[in-house]
Amino acid sequence: MLVGKPLFINLACTGVIPGKAMNRHVPINHNEIVEDVTQAMALGVQMVHLHARDANGLQTGDPEPYGRLLEAIRGLPGGNELIVCVTTSGRLDAGFAARSRVLELDGCARPDMASLTLSSMNFAQSASLNAPDTIRQLAQCMLERGIRPELEVFDVGMAHFAGVLLKEGLLQAPLYVNVLLGNIAGAQPDLIQLGAILGALPPGCIVAIAGLGRFQLGANGLGLLVADGVRVGLEDNLWFDAARQIAASNTSLVQRVIAQATLFERPLLSRSELRQRLEMEC
Repeated sequence: MLVGKPLFINLACTGVIPGKAMNRHVPINHNEIVEDVTQAMALGVQMVHLHARDANGLQTGDPEPYGRLLEAIRGLPGGNELIVCVTTSGRLDAGFAARSRVLELDGCARPDMASLTLSSMNFAQSASLNAPDTIRQLAQCMLERGIRPELEVFDVGMAHFAGVLLKEGLLQAPLYVNVLLGNIAGAQPDLIQLGAILGALPPGCIVAIAGLGRFQLGANGLGLLVADGVRVGLEDNLWFDAARQIAASNTSLVQRVIAQATLFERPLLSRSELRQRLEMEC
């Protein structure tokens, strides 16, 4: 157990699928996302994972709304220290060209990190296609742009592939990894399956644990026990309670994780300390 070790929180605000019809608290437009990030920063969150939406509320790879989000967040008090990750999701467009556009942002709009899912997989009602060549192309682009990958690992095979890419020189240590538990076609939130993933990762990874849907609370608990941090937010889970009666908000989910962490005597790591661990400039 990591009692006493400082913790970081990665807030996944929006995602590809959640919408207002599912939960009125899901931040869709620019101002809503910035407001949720502002509240999260006030609570001490050190990292955010962003999905922008178009005028119809649909996930977009257009770099323009991401750039505006990054610039607005950088303008917040402490915004230059916050670690900001953008998505390169392949759920709606699996091609490299569409997914890599957001990596071209520069100046104040340049992201610190970008997501990199390490294999194709099925969700409950859709697939995320991530061909090996596309993964390598995205990793190479991030390496050239000085953007650190936010590796997304849903099973042991993906953990192994992280080591392959590291040996190929497409990734550089220290690796940052989100381990996401509870997907219907992935690893489930128990210590045996989580342990297998952690054991398959290259040594020295900085790891956050996330849980999908009803598994979020328990997976965050596992993260408090064995990992460096946790990922939480409406991208992964829309409900605050197991009975699915109380709609969650990003703020309420962050507050709950902090309450859990307090019980485990795990204080929040400062943003500057997390940047140092990830070997990122401020």
